[in-house]
Amino acid sequence: MNEAAGKLASDAQSSTRIAALRAELKRRALSGFVIPLADEHQGEYVPPSARRLAWLTGFNGSAGMAVVLAEKAALFIDGRYTLQAREEADGAIYDFRSIPEEPPSAWIEAHLPRGGRLGYDAWLHSEDGAKRLAEACAKAGGELVASEGNPLDAVWDDRPAAPAAKVHAHPLEFSGLASADKRRKIGGRLRKDKIDAAVLSMPDSIAWLLNIRGGDVPRAPLPLSFAILRADAGVELFIDPRKLGEALAAHLGEEVTLSLPEALGPALDRLGAKGLAVLADPASAADWLFKRLDAAGARIKRSPDPCQLPKACKNQVELEGARAAHRRDGAALTRFLAWLAAELTKSDVSEMAAAERLEAFRRESDLFRDLSFDTISGAGPNGAIVHYRVSQESNRKLEPGQLYLVDSGAQYPDGTTDVTRTLAIGTPSNEMRDRFTRVLKGHIALARARFPKGTTGSQLDAIARQPLWEAGLDFDHGTGHGVGSYLSVHEGPQRISKLPSTVALEAGMICSDEPGYYKQGAYGIRIENLVAVRPAEGLEGSEREMLEFETLTLAPIDLALVDASLMSTAEIAWLDSYHARVREVIAPLVDKETVAWLVEATKPVHIK
Repeated sequence: MNEAAGKLASDAQSSTRIAALRAELKRRALSGFVIPLADEHQGEYVPPSARRLAWLTGFNGSAGMAVVLAEKAALFIDGRYTLQAREEADGAIYDFRSIPEEPPSAWIEAHLPRGGRLGYDAWLHSEDGAKRLAEACAKAGGELVASEGNPLDAVWDDRPAAPAAKVHAHPLEFSGLASADKRRKIGGRLRKDKIDAAVLSMPDSIAWLLNIRGGDVPRAPLPLSFAILRADAGVELFIDPRKLGEALAAHLGEEVTLSLPEALGPALDRLGAKGLAVLADPASAADWLFKRLDAAGARIKRSPDPCQLPKACKNQVELEGARAAHRRDGAALTRFLAWLAAELTKSDVSEMAAAERLEAFRRESDLFRDLSFDTISGAGPNGAIVHYRVSQESNRKLEPGQLYLVDSGAQYPDGTTDVTRTLAIGTPSNEMRDRFTRVLKGHIALARARFPKGTTGSQLDAIARQPLWEAGLDFDHGTGHGVGSYLSVHEGPQRISKLPSTVALEAGMICSDEPGYYKQGAYGIRIENLVAVRPAEGLEGSEREMLEFETLTLAPIDLALVDASLMSTAEIAWLDSYHARVREVIAPLVDKETVAWLVEATKPVHIK
């Protein structure tokens, strides 16, 4: 089936599905329904059984929401997915809306009929998110209604079964800190704040706290579960027993009790019946949890997930693991880049073939566990789609005159990687070199930044954009996201973004440094390394405690796209130093042919 025929078939399917949903909403006397991407855990990656947004609309991005009314429907996406949404969803059914410009609340306020009853599944929205929806409904003269059971599930006839991947221990050699020590430390903070228990709904928090990993969602080693952490450091874990092996109980210890998922509600009721102070995160925990706690009489303490910040600040074992993972990953990526350069002189290479070959290089490591996300392998105009996913229908050849963008990463037990390189296929245009060099200048500016303790990522974001701004250019995604330690490739609470943030960058946090530029229909550019926050070194006479970044990623940056005349002496020195380090670390890990390519790919830059 060609691309056009495939789109027609997809649109026809979307039309059938939204008609079935509207019939179900009418039966329930609902004027509309909200369909988020999220599952009960509000995570970015959700199992097939919870991919309701993709099933209904055809849109497969990692962030988005749809609102379906009787006569209208809208699909809300951010700047990363502007092009992808239009390619995957049916524009005859959905109005495409940019979340920063017109969030769902604004659209609901404008389109929900007066007296309308907008349904939502309280398991699939955080309390904060549900409040925004309720306020929008009230302004429209309607109301937000928590549905009994999800109406979309009622018409999803072929819904996949819930996942039940086995859970395994994450050993101390990789975690660096025993679960009991983590629980005691956080339990002590709860006691200090006069909180009796915390409800944990984010699987990565639970995985980190208990030193366990699983496989319930694509590309992230997460066991889907809920937990209640008490101030005395005891934990009740609510998890499908099919996921548990005999050895896991011994690993968890006597302070961790195991319960069925359906026991969560009654456990919350018991906390409320005792009038206990219970912490829950309104930004990440399901609205259902707050409703249940409130009805039970609990004293709810609305505060960030207590595991988020300590999880983000990696300990020394985790940081050394990240360095080892990036050496291993850098060797695989460098072998791929050398292979691609040689292969393109002999035969055609497609986006799909390139992604498969890169994965094969990574899989040669005994410590490879999975990709950390589906590889973005985009040639020419496909590279301008920020979160492009190659398919049989969209697969392009890498042809002379194009740019090729490859964004990829892997999961290893000692670390999670995420790296983007943009390559010139043949001779790049002057415009391509100009744009690439401006992106590189922004990347270097952020990598070299030194900043006082207490600085947030939003305060640093402009540093990476300034070279593009000088030419009237910009990009629509964040400059950096947090990264987990054999956990989610996108991790909070830190970020480097235009969006306001109250979370300061702290030593041990790992972030991406990934400015970019995208010319719709032509090409995309992104340069991404992972960096770790550390105390700044060599600052004599400093009057404040300062921080800086340590670059973790080790792979060549394409010199064919560098216009050295646009770069300062300091920027060129950084690039030469980075490439010298890549050469020194990676050369002993690869074969002689790759070393020969690497030496040429990392040679010093000279201004002509």
